[in-house]
Amino acid sequence: MEDIYRNRSRWKILLGIAGLIIVLITLFYSNYLATKLQENEKNNVELYAAALKSLVKESQETGVEIDYTLNMAILERYNSIPVILESDAGVLIGENFSDSTINDQVFLAAELEQIKKSGFTPIKGPAGYANMIYYKNSPLYNRIRYFPIVTVLLLGVFILFAYYLFNASRVSEQNRVWAGMAKETAHQLGTPISAIMAWIEHLKEILGDDPDQQEIITELTKDVNRLDLVADRFSKIGSAPKLVEIDLYAQLDECKEYMEKRASRKIVFDFDKGSGKNVMINEHLFNWVIENLIRNALDAMGGTGKISTIVYEENNYFCLDLTDTGKGIATSKFKTIFQPGYSTKSRGWGLGLSLAKRIIENYHSGKIYVKNSTPNQETTFTIKLPKATK
Repeated sequence: MEDIYRNRSRWKILLGIAGLIIVLITLFYSNYLATKLQENEKNNVELYAAALKSLVKESQETGVEIDYTLNMAILERYNSIPVILESDAGVLIGENFSDSTINDQVFLAAELEQIKKSGFTPIKGPAGYANMIYYKNSPLYNRIRYFPIVTVLLLGVFILFAYYLFNASRVSEQNRVWAGMAKETAHQLGTPISAIMAWIEHLKEILGDDPDQQEIITELTKDVNRLDLVADRFSKIGSAPKLVEIDLYAQLDECKEYMEKRASRKIVFDFDKGSGKNVMINEHLFNWVIENLIRNALDAMGGTGKISTIVYEENNYFCLDLTDTGKGIATSKFKTIFQPGYSTKSRGWGLGLSLAKRIIENYHSGKIYVKNSTPNQETTFTIKLPKATK
């Protein structure tokens, strides 16, 4: 089971690397196009300057018939790159700005300052008309430069939205499957449990008052009652369980007494004592969670060690810290262990902690997580439950 989540993590890393490569290629190619466009715009401005110089020079010549068609065509078609002409007297003329700003000296001076700060090299203009010609990037150039950023942002939003929808759909489907499986399990257990209970009653009549035989029947009855409790727990998965107000200390003590009898004598149970920490819980489901945590702790300790609890208050929650002195959990697995199917053991389906998380968070509006873990020293699980409202 652990290999599934290790492979999933690898796929996430590979997909992340592939996405990063695509982004880098997009940025590189867009930058390449922007650079080529910038070079082309510089050539166009130089052509504009040459046409302007030629037009001014020819207009100053007298007695010669001049054809202005080509130069005027160049100047008229030059309408995409914003240009500022600066005369010898310092007067600024704007080209390819809005009509209201082409002669606005304050606006053009501010634009000119920005152009100078950006590092553009001005072009020498025609004498007597424009001392210097300054220009800035065209709107098309800016769109190309920012296009990959906008694309990545939009793609990121789309991916997050799609992930949210697919994840919500997957979780909903999982919940339906789990609820169906749990209820079917409870249904299937019901028939043999009823039959065994009938056989026990039959044995009571046959065996009479023999103390030894009655002890066997008593233990069988306990085991059948336990199976009936398990079936009841499964039947509650998928439906809203009934919550009642119970003292957290008393409930933990009940779980301790049951599990302590079934654990090695080398295991020390040190549960916090007290009263007055009332929470709203479903007794059967909550016991299932605690027993599952204790059972995992027993497996992690290998027959010897200590299981302890501390109950405390935090804001609107009563909190339970359950600590064992087992082999510990890697920090990278703190969240993975609650996913369905995850297990480091050769037996089992890896559903215990996943069910525990659903029971605490979905049915009790609480929280469950690994608080801390030190390899080969201890592991602490924390359960937070809302205080019972009075």
